[in-house]
Amino acid sequence: MIRDTIKSAQIESMKAGDKERLAAVRLILAKLKDRDIELRTASSVPDDDAVVVEVLQKMVKQRRESIDMFKSGGREELAAKEQAELDVIESFLPAQMTEDETKATIEGIKAEVGAESVKDMGRVMAVLKERHGSVIDMSKASGLVKAALS
Repeated sequence: MIRDTIKSAQIESMKAGDKERLAAVRLILAKLKDRDIELRTASSVPDDDAVVVEVLQKMVKQRRESIDMFKSGGREELAAKEQAELDVIESFLPAQMTEDETKATIEGIKAEVGAESVKDMGRVMAVLKERHGSVIDMSKASGLVKAALS
């Protein structure tokens, strides 16, 4: 389970004295705890790994946006700090599909649902997220789907 890997990484970071990695791992654990609290009132609780991957993907997206903003604002030191956190977060995510694999998957789903135009993008995205949401960056996939349907 991914959550166990993250907890053991916290212990390893403490023992190694790696303060930057420890801070990033603690951030992840805090976000997971917040998500667990949100799910207490949910009618159906998804698989734990699915919850962890969802939280990690959201954190990755936030870090990428922050890095872009810091770089455009000329704050390279803050961008570097965010990049270090991003690297730690990505190390816990399952291996992501390559762009070529993603394109092939999109073409398969497009044929399966009979998508022909950009109007069908929602259906393709829904199937893509359901089947491969944990191994595809959905923000990048969105652009690939749009290109495939144009």
